[in-house]
Amino acid sequence: MNGVSVGILGTGKYVPERRLTNAELERMVETNDEWIVTRTGIRERRIAAPEQATSDLAYEASLKALAAAGITAEELDLIIVATITPDMFFPSTACLLQEKLGAKKAAAFDLSAACSGFIYGLANATGFISMGMYKHVLVVGAECLSRITDYEDRNTCILFGDGAGAVVVGPVSGDRGFKSFKLGADGGGGDLLRIRGGGSRCPSSGDTLADRSHYIEMNGRDVFKFAVRVMGSAAEEALASAGYGKADIDLLVPHQANIRIIQSALERLNLSEDKAMINLDRYGNVSAASIPLALAEAVEEGRVKEGDTIVLVGFGGGLTWGAAVLNW
Repeated sequence: MNGVSVGILGTGKYVPERRLTNAELERMVETNDEWIVTRTGIRERRIAAPEQATSDLAYEASLKALAAAGITAEELDLIIVATITPDMFFPSTACLLQEKLGAKKAAAFDLSAACSGFIYGLANATGFISMGMYKHVLVVGAECLSRITDYEDRNTCILFGDGAGAVVVGPVSGDRGFKSFKLGADGGGGDLLRIRGGGSRCPSSGDTLADRSHYIEMNGRDVFKFAVRVMGSAAEEALASAGYGKADIDLLVPHQANIRIIQSALERLNLSEDKAMINLDRYGNVSAASIPLALAEAVEEGRVKEGDTIVLVGFGGGLTWGAAVLNW
């Protein structure tokens, strides 16, 4: 470690134009707007156009993040894309994004930690920069979850949407930057949230297509219990590692999965709802894109000021979780 302070230099977001409303879902499966809003807080979600893939969404968000950071793609040393919906198994979406951006000097790789992926990516970027290996790292969370959502499953199809968020991570001055990370995993809960088909365990076949193995499967009740427990505890542990307390939080940027999970985390952290960035009513759960999209929107809305203490926290399939504390 060379003692370099590492922070976020610029943010960007992109969401597709098409909106999928609760009213439309009412015509697709047995559900209704009141039930969806009461249980999840979601009113609509964005859906990628047929010609769009995850790298396309990532590209648009990345252009905005680079512009906000005031650097060019040629100045990037590394690109990390957190996603569970890559354009294809390989090459990585990060390599496809590198080509689209013209970031010729950048190494590139994808990271799979589901909805926690963006925080895992930030931790990686911070480590690379702190050790002096790189100076500027682009970290992107991007998803086309509509491509892996079963629109015959009323329990999951109401939740997921498409979008991307990106940040440029680099050296910062003074007391700014990341103060701590808390990452965790529990593979014992891997079967609670997964896609069974398409990998080496269960290769694609006529049978996997017939039994809908290529779509998201979720044990909603158990995932909810896990999320309520881990969101607050991960944030508390990250704060403690940074030497901060709950009262030091200026803004919480949580994974946007369910309004009741967010409210539970706020209660545990003794925060009012105006201390959280919440946009799941408009975008739903966008997995790895959820936190960077919300952060970029908070910056756009002027809710983030220099010197603010920001806590990012999320959970996801794996099971995984992560939290980060930074001074803006």
